[in-house]
Amino acid sequence: MKWFSVVFGMVLAVAVIAVLLLIFGVKFENPGSVQGAALYDPNTEITVTGKVDQISDFACPVSEGEIGSHVVLKTADRTYVVHLLPSRIMRSQKIVFTPGEQLQVIGSQPPRMERNTIIAREVVRGSETLVFRDHQGNVMMKQ
Repeated sequence: MKWFSVVFGMVLAVAVIAVLLLIFGVKFENPGSVQGAALYDPNTEITVTGKVDQISDFACPVSEGEIGSHVVLKTADRTYVVHLLPSRIMRSQKIVFTPGEQLQVIGSQPPRMERNTIIAREVVRGSETLVFRDHQGNVMMKQ
C-alpha cells in the first residue's frame, strides 16, 4: 500500500506541474528553430507594390508562435504572403487592411522561408506609412 501511495503522489505532482506550466504559458520550442527578429535579414530587403487579395491570421514563426496577421499581396507578376505583426498588436493599434487596397511593402525575404514570403518592415497605404519593424526586424509597435 505504501508503494502505491508514493507512485500516486509522484504522478499527481507531475500532473500539477504540467497544468501550472500550461496555465502560465510556458512555451516548449525546438532550440534549433529560428523565430521572430532572427528571421529578418536586412540584406534581403525588397520593395513590392500590389493589391491585397486576402487577409488571414495564423500561428507563424515570425510572430514567435503567436497568432500573426498576414495579407496575401498580388503584384503584377507574383503573389506574396506578407507577415505583418502579431494579431493582438494589429487590433490594439486598430490597423485593418481590406481586399483590393493598394499597398507598397518594404521587407525581408528571408532565405529560410518560402520564396514568396515577406516579413514587412514598412507598409505604405496611400499617404500613410506604417513602420512595423526596425532595420534589424524588431517590432516597433507595441500593444
